[in-house]
Amino acid sequence: MKVVVVGCTHAGTSAIKSILSNHPEAEVTVYERNDNVSFLSCGIALYVGGVVKDPAGLFYSSPEELASLGATVKMEHDVESIDVNAKTITAKNLKTGEVESASYDKLVMTTGSWPIIPPIEGIQSENILLCKNYNQANEIIEKAKSANKIVIVGGGYIGIELVEAFAESGKDVTLIDGLDRILNKYLDKPFTDVLENELEKQGVKLALGENVQQFIADEEGKVKTVVTPSQSFDADMVILCVGFKPNTTLIDGQIETLPNGAIKVNEYMQTSNPDVYAAGDSAVVHYNPSGTQNYIPLATNAVRQGLLVGYNLTENKLAYRGTQGTSGLYLFGWNIGSTGVTKESAQMNNLEVDATLFEDNYRPEFMPTTENVKMSLVYEKGTNRIVGAQFMSKYDITQSANTLSLAVQNKMTVEDLAISDFFFQPHFDRPWNYLNLLAQAALEDIKKRG
Repeated sequence: MKVVVVGCTHAGTSAIKSILSNHPEAEVTVYERNDNVSFLSCGIALYVGGVVKDPAGLFYSSPEELASLGATVKMEHDVESIDVNAKTITAKNLKTGEVESASYDKLVMTTGSWPIIPPIEGIQSENILLCKNYNQANEIIEKAKSANKIVIVGGGYIGIELVEAFAESGKDVTLIDGLDRILNKYLDKPFTDVLENELEKQGVKLALGENVQQFIADEEGKVKTVVTPSQSFDADMVILCVGFKPNTTLIDGQIETLPNGAIKVNEYMQTSNPDVYAAGDSAVVHYNPSGTQNYIPLATNAVRQGLLVGYNLTENKLAYRGTQGTSGLYLFGWNIGSTGVTKESAQMNNLEVDATLFEDNYRPEFMPTTENVKMSLVYEKGTNRIVGAQFMSKYDITQSANTLSLAVQNKMTVEDLAISDFFFQPHFDRPWNYLNLLAQAALEDIKKRG
């Protein structure tokens, strides 16, 4: 069985290892256009901020490891075309220019995603950078050495983490986002209000509800000003973090996709062509809160989907359990975790929900110290099915997002969580764990609403 894998970051690396483990007889050929595999882009901000000293730690595999497992690894090879009917691909060796063709029995599309580049006047100016892969991370670090005024465009996780890294290294940082709040996909307003106040306390300038209209360059072609409808900002360097789109132009019109190009897959990672599999940022996920196919590019989704490709390559053995889009963030001493929908994003997923906001200390007041935990539970109207949750504290409560992720995945209700069995030990929590208390507060809200 000849297997061709196109792309080798998280989903690709996971798929290759899983295929070779489950099908040692398979002839696996990997095409990757970069000079590295398995780069943890979620560690870029830590690398930029100097927390990670050795970038080698941000790679968890290598071409050599994959080759030792039995794969034929063709690095710096760009796949130029795919014919899913003929079961062939063509690829160019980026070092020599040589073009080769290959046939396959099974094709694995793990081509990932690429940053969205908005059509803004002046965007070709020098020192306007993207933040996705290892080479871009190195370019950011190098150019930041001579840059003092840094503008980040985009208030999602990557943008926010870069803001923190640069603010802590003494840079003059401005954050611009077209929406009126940061992190709006992950957190509702009571949480983002706290974080926005924290950013301003740390000296970060916020320009929210502002779209960039123009980049102005100096005589040397380097960006010097970022213009929005109401104001302008000096800049030595700009980093664009406005989101990602799937890299799927190679299969345009050949297999089914969402309108944005994300490849549709079933629970066994098969596409509409049964000999083509897809995983990771190039593919859709099954989103458990709403039961829909969504596009959620996360490394956690990618490695799970990649693993499933190997299990299901010749027969359906292990079904995808779906995702809640669970995530965590550390920002200026705040530990933040979220899973599922927010009250705001529920509307975009056609869910009618209520939400309960609740605060309490994570452990008894008689202990020498304790910390407040701000929490939100999001649940479906009528059924009380839990569809999301958010947590924030100076204490590390982020694993609670994982606990609530399981609750969403397994369709638990507010009533289930209110009396779930959690241990009590004063070092760690109360006789009623704060998750119990959150759900009990939600039950009181439900009673009041009638």
